[in-house]
Amino acid sequence: MKQILQDLKNGDTMLAEVPQPANGGGSLLIRSLSSVVSLGTEKMLIDFGKGGWLAKARQQPDKVKQVLGKIRTDGLVATYKAVQAKLDTALPLGYANCGFVLEAPAGSGYEIGDVVVSNGPHAEVVSVAKNLCAKVPEGVKPEAAAFTVIGSIALQGVRLIQPTLGETFVVTGLGLIGQLAVQILLASGCRVIGIDFDSAKCELARGRGAEVIDLSSGTDPVATAEQLTRGRGVDGVLVTASTSSSEPIHQAAHMCRKRGRIVLVGVTGLELSRADFYEKELSFQVSCSYGPGRYEPNYEDKGMDYPIGFVRWTEQRNFEAFLDLLAAGKIDIEPLISHRFDFAKALEGYERVSGGQALGIVLNYSDGEQALQKMRNGSEPPRFDANVSLATAPAKKSEVVIGVIGAGGFTGQVLLPGLKETGARLKTIVSSKGVSGTQLGRKFGFEVSSTDVDAVFDDGEINTVLITTRHDSHARYVRRGLEAEKNVYVEKPLCLTAEELDDIGELHGSLEDPFLMVGFNRRFAPHIVKMKSLLNSVKDPKSMIMTVNAGAIPADHWTQDPQIGGGRIVGEGCHFIDLLRFLAGYSIKSVSFSMAGIEGESNIGDTVSLTLTFTDGSIGTIHYFANGNKGVAKERLEVFCGGKVLQLDNFRSLMGHGWKGFNKMKLWAQDKGHRAEMKALVDAVGVGAGSPIAFDEIREVTKASFPC
Repeated sequence: MKQILQDLKNGDTMLAEVPQPANGGGSLLIRSLSSVVSLGTEKMLIDFGKGGWLAKARQQPDKVKQVLGKIRTDGLVATYKAVQAKLDTALPLGYANCGFVLEAPAGSGYEIGDVVVSNGPHAEVVSVAKNLCAKVPEGVKPEAAAFTVIGSIALQGVRLIQPTLGETFVVTGLGLIGQLAVQILLASGCRVIGIDFDSAKCELARGRGAEVIDLSSGTDPVATAEQLTRGRGVDGVLVTASTSSSEPIHQAAHMCRKRGRIVLVGVTGLELSRADFYEKELSFQVSCSYGPGRYEPNYEDKGMDYPIGFVRWTEQRNFEAFLDLLAAGKIDIEPLISHRFDFAKALEGYERVSGGQALGIVLNYSDGEQALQKMRNGSEPPRFDANVSLATAPAKKSEVVIGVIGAGGFTGQVLLPGLKETGARLKTIVSSKGVSGTQLGRKFGFEVSSTDVDAVFDDGEINTVLITTRHDSHARYVRRGLEAEKNVYVEKPLCLTAEELDDIGELHGSLEDPFLMVGFNRRFAPHIVKMKSLLNSVKDPKSMIMTVNAGAIPADHWTQDPQIGGGRIVGEGCHFIDLLRFLAGYSIKSVSFSMAGIEGESNIGDTVSLTLTFTDGSIGTIHYFANGNKGVAKERLEVFCGGKVLQLDNFRSLMGHGWKGFNKMKLWAQDKGHRAEMKALVDAVGVGAGSPIAFDEIREVTKASFPC
């Protein structure tokens, strides 16, 4: 199927061939009928991509600070590679879609064939969480309904400004959101004054019943607003403009009456004058997208709704309210459509975006309309393939044939560069939406991009599976890989619960020569290999201190969710348990956890000290702290043994004290062992050897990561 993507590195917009997205987890699979190009958000992304390094830096000063900090701690080479990998990304464009349902989960309230709106991208088929969809009422055409998500942004801003019958409001910025806000306020019984530099946009708002101030004519907006309100000032200002200037907010403050309301929906500078707000006791608020629920994982990803008695207007209910306004004829979309394009010619529409000669650009999917009619006539609508061929040359010969499940940032930035160097045959890469898998597949030479995990597990040619998905799927996919008699590599953690560990252990023990490896890469790092060789010459017990300046991650991040990510100790702390286990060279005898925080208070458990004892008398302490400062390197390891000391600083330099013939080892670039790990994996599979990490050690380390 076709989807519109935008290259962050150079700003190119592409109509790319990608596999149909997978569906699941409470989402709807939707065949597109119409979508709307967002001139604000999408043009911003295009302009960002087309800008050079300096322009990109100016637009994101916070990112520049992060890059400089990373250079100080991780080095220039590692930072450069990370930045390049981030920019070498194709982003899906679009978030205003209307289509009909191909698949719906049971009990979702949706049926196959329902026409719905969603915040899906510009693509022939989209997969969208059910709370980000709404049914389209009878009589509302798809291309009008496709404006719903954009209209809900305007509607949420209007809700925050709390209009009442007869009040006067200014809408500053008469782009698409501003025009819709004008109509919503007029439908609420308010008097509306529209402000813009574009005379045509002013006339469009005037045609809907607003009074307008055309800034291109040199009119003083403050004085005019004063005249239009009998000298009282306006009740509020909705700022829908996009500018780096703070003038719209300053201007809004001067136009408002005492205790007026200002709501920012667009993007402006925010250098606020205290005097502007103090003297009139003005209120100022920034509106967040479509409304309550936006960016909330429980609402958007898990489908949990807010009780209507406590949260009347969620983002989904805002969708429904806007659709009701369309059905009642209170909102007229037709005058806002400046251009229509068939999806096959969508790139012409983006040329209009770049030139600024447009307002509402509608993309119509004629094939989708035909598919809907066929389905309504009793036919099965045609589906797109879940697999897309990427091969441009004959498959390379190799004893190791790889299938990768998961195409996130870590996979593309860290694992695949090393995997490509091994010479293994990279056959299939699977991603849920198809976009990232296709991009990484082309970049690293895979033959197929897919959204169907069966394309890996059921393929007789593929003998090795790499699992790099979210943590909650690891145990399930490990089982499938082992049952399919594949060599299995899974990124840490192996699983999230003791029950899953026991289940995998039982299956592993029942198979003949199973191959299972977990991504404990640090034991393959050159500094660690050197440390291991030095420590092997000393028979005394070792005392080890691992300090991890992990940094804070928000409590609502998926890695903090016990059901999805397992928490940071299970999800990442296992790395360091394995590292100490490897250096000790003996089994873990006991483990104890000490967690920072006050008992009974909210605590996400990511600032922890773990104490390990080993059967040879060695001890190790892991300080995994989320409450540090990014200016300090992330990882530091010290080992004391037999009157000697080893100090490893962030996998860049190793210092030895008391070691005969060894003083220091320093690398130009940070190396945590990922490339060596991939080589060890492919070499072991290629010669038919067992996993480079014994399963007993994997099980022991995984069990030790579970809090007691």
